[in-house]
Amino acid sequence: MQSRNRFLDDMSQLMTNAMGVAQGARTEAETAMKSLLDRWLADREFVTREEFDAVRAMAQKAREENEVLKARLDALEGRDKTAS
Repeated sequence: MQSRNRFLDDMSQLMTNAMGVAQGARTEAETAMKSLLDRWLADREFVTREEFDAVRAMAQKAREENEVLKARLDALEGRDKTAS
């Protein structure tokens, strides 16, 4: 009975070690794929979400400023027409 327990203990240890190796391989594969994807995206010159949001905010601010300036211009043009 003792030898059977020893065999099961050895098999259990072997499986535990194999799972550790498999987990390490999985982590390494994920890291390699992420690195590959990051390089591929960088080569395509895609922008990050943060860059996109920053440019979108700048464009929105420019639109709002243009509307204010257009309203001022329209007011000035209306004043010029009434003064003539």
